[in-house]
Amino acid sequence: MTRKTNKEAETETLAKVVAQTMSDKKGTDITMLDLREVGGAPTSFFVICTGNSPLHTSAISDSIQETVKKTFNINPSSTEGYDSAEWILMDYFDVVAHVFVQKTRDFYRLEELWADGKRTEIL
Repeated sequence: MTRKTNKEAETETLAKVVAQTMSDKKGTDITMLDLREVGGAPTSFFVICTGNSPLHTSAISDSIQETVKKTFNINPSSTEGYDSAEWILMDYFDVVAHVFVQKTRDFYRLEELWADGKRTEIL
């Protein structure tokens, strides 16, 4: 059994907080992809959910930013997609949140693209 470093534990906690925030804001089909063992992965975790509409994806993303700021005192290094709100990406370096509308999520299929990652469905 390997022991997690503080950084690894903090990263995993951040991913779980993002997933919980998505759930709290009624995001659906929430998936956490652990990419730490995947060579060439751009981050340690992807946390992905679906919103009902662009307005809903914006509300989910706003809540993630607020919750992470309160909990960890950090802001995303970059945020993309607010203009159309069909796919909002929030980059926290080791954790990247993806908030999609359904048609855009179906088109990009990140879970299939990164299928080598350990997948956890959040209910």
